[in-house]
Amino acid sequence: MAKLTRAQREWKPNTPKKARSTKTMFASVVLVLEAFVALFAGLGLFGLKDKNVTYLVVAGVLAFLMVAACAFLSKKWGPAFGWILQLVLIAGGFWEPSIFVVGILFAVAWWYALYAGARIDRENAARARAQAQWDAAHPEETTITE
Repeated sequence: MAKLTRAQREWKPNTPKKARSTKTMFASVVLVLEAFVALFAGLGLFGLKDKNVTYLVVAGVLAFLMVAACAFLSKKWGPAFGWILQLVLIAGGFWEPSIFVVGILFAVAWWYALYAGARIDRENAARARAQAQWDAAHPEETTITE
């Protein structure tokens, strides 16, 4: 038998599911995809330019920072750090002009992930408040029977 996780051991009936931020999930997806693009851009620059290892190191560090930034998106400064990483990727266009286009497209995707994710989070919070009010007004209908 597999060992139960702490969440599984502590679960009780009628335990509400922990809310997860859609904004954080959307932004994480954009950053991880961007990390792959940064790695491949570094490999491409390494092969197309003068075989300078600097391209690989910068791309690796940028990709690492993008993946690491996913852990900080729930902090107040997390999205601002993501914007800084967007600017760094766009600045890569000075090495290869096509990276300007890729960086700008990812910046638009980053903005949309933050905007749409926050809107969905607000809608989910309003729905949860309405459900809690309904549950409080109708306690006889909220019990789970099997």
